[in-house]
Amino acid sequence: MISRIDLRGAAFPEGGIDRDLLPRAELDVEAALEKVRPICDDVRHRGTAALIDYAHRFDGVAIERVRVPAEALERALAELDPAVRAALEEAIRRARLVHRDQRRTDHTTQVVPGGTVTERWVPVERVGLYVPGGRSVYPSSVVMNVVPAQEAGVGSMAVASPPQAEFGGLPHPTILAACALLGVDEVYAAGGAQAVAMFAYGTEDCRPVAMVTGPGNIFVAAAKRLLKGRIGIDAEAGPTEIAILADATADPVHVAADLISQAEHDPLAASVLVTDSEELAAAVEKELDVQLAATKHVEDRIRPALSGRQSGIVLVDGLEQGLAVVDAYAAEHLEIQTEDAAAVAARVRNAGAIFVGAYAPVSLGDYAAGSNHVLPTGGCACHSSGLSVQSFLRGIHVVDYSREALAEIAGHVVTLAEAEDLPAHGAAVKARFDWKVPPSK
Repeated sequence: MISRIDLRGAAFPEGGIDRDLLPRAELDVEAALEKVRPICDDVRHRGTAALIDYAHRFDGVAIERVRVPAEALERALAELDPAVRAALEEAIRRARLVHRDQRRTDHTTQVVPGGTVTERWVPVERVGLYVPGGRSVYPSSVVMNVVPAQEAGVGSMAVASPPQAEFGGLPHPTILAACALLGVDEVYAAGGAQAVAMFAYGTEDCRPVAMVTGPGNIFVAAAKRLLKGRIGIDAEAGPTEIAILADATADPVHVAADLISQAEHDPLAASVLVTDSEELAAAVEKELDVQLAATKHVEDRIRPALSGRQSGIVLVDGLEQGLAVVDAYAAEHLEIQTEDAAAVAARVRNAGAIFVGAYAPVSLGDYAAGSNHVLPTGGCACHSSGLSVQSFLRGIHVVDYSREALAEIAGHVVTLAEAEDLPAHGAAVKARFDWKVPPSK
């Protein structure tokens, strides 16, 4: 069911393994751009009326308004299963602990006497947070988006999630309850590219935002790409990924369960095992068959995901080669199930999040580790980070120089301006000294 890629004996070139040798889902965001462009333009010009039409067309539900009424949020929270509420409250508590420690403080550097540069950290004024619907319900994504925005000090936030026919055109009630728990009262029944366009352009009901975050399908990713610049974005999220670096000490039951756990998200989800143990690989293959016999969503999601080109077992010669492979793959989620897992994890350079040892499965991070589960996919972890308080902050340099401090450096500024053939830059400094600039030391 799951394919093998044998890299044993392969000579890796300088700079590491060719990423094209590794499993990866095909995700053509460029092709989706042409599909979302007219949708976004329509929302820009027709606003709420377009959103109502797309709810009928794409979600199969007739709605009269897009904004969720306050009483629906209150009712969803009141009717929430107490066990689910307790789990969400604990997930929120842990997420706040971690994200509160990510807050930045302003810092002033005295460059010279009378000359300082202060870095001020200012939160984005208003954000739109997207929470997927469709195959599954994701109240955990409400937590993962809202908590860092709140801890960053964002003053205004709105949540969008697709309308559900089963719930009278409202988003799933567990989504609404999670919003209510977090004190978010601006929620919209809108999904896909049209929700991103609503946030970017604004409608009669929804003011435009400065930034949109949150995972979604390829059309959400395409709309983010199309509208980037008008709005800031966190990332163009693709299908979820798990990579597991494991040796002969790993338990095949754990490894198989963790591969399946991510495969149940989507037929395009990627599950990759990297190991130097052929015995472990064989045991995991057998265990996958055993566990699938007792698992939900097998035929519509898990089996297509595990048998797709994006998943596989990669055989390597040893730990060094295994580390090179997982760094080249740059997984959204990377588990280390090896001897001395913490030391191995410390050597990893590219991953959205790293899960160390047998008792830190990705599922823990999805819900209640305190970490964030909105993470870079598609190899983007080699240059990008997951969602955090920092995502919602902007660093602004505040430059404060006295006349004496400017005079000290003025000659260098003029010299560099003239070297770049920008004499007016130098003149702006000379004007402050009656065109007589003392030479810089």
